[in-house]
Amino acid sequence: AATLMTKGLTAYYLLYKTYPVSANETILFHAAAGGVGQIFCQWAKSLGVKVIGTVGSDEKVELAKKNGCDEVVNYSKEDFAKKVEELTNGKGLPVVYDGVGKATLAKSLECLKTRGMMVSFGNASGALSPIDVTKTLQPKGLFFVRPSMGQYLSTNEELNEASKMLFEKISSGKVKI
Repeated sequence: AATLMTKGLTAYYLLYKTYPVSANETILFHAAAGGVGQIFCQWAKSLGVKVIGTVGSDEKVELAKKNGCDEVVNYSKEDFAKKVEELTNGKGLPVVYDGVGKATLAKSLECLKTRGMMVSFGNASGALSPIDVTKTLQPKGLFFVRPSMGQYLSTNEELNEASKMLFEKISSGKVKI
């Protein structure tokens, strides 16, 4: 309960403000069994999004599935970029949400389709290495964003809108904490 607002509002700004998802899109969310991931994946699923989640251990696979992931990949054992390629028939994804950081960045960028968006919002595995823009982003015209809550919820109006939507999702039972 103490972390509900931080984790829930993070899920909100990622889903609605940073890259507004659409029903029937397939997306990738790293650390799907974590605090933000559990809320995010349920919320995305309630919007009609197909969620591919990654986890760092076999013990977390079922938790991620229970919380909305259609597919779950243990990135410490399996190449998630190859799995995404397989699941999308080589088309790639419109967006990757990455709170892991250093360990997943390079493969995350591989998962994106042309003009896809890389949303890097955390460093669970360590700080990101510098990015070679011409080598990494330019070939597919990728977007890269490093959002934070203060950029999306800096006014009372923004905070009230986000909080209202979060509590509506919880009240409806579409997001269980």
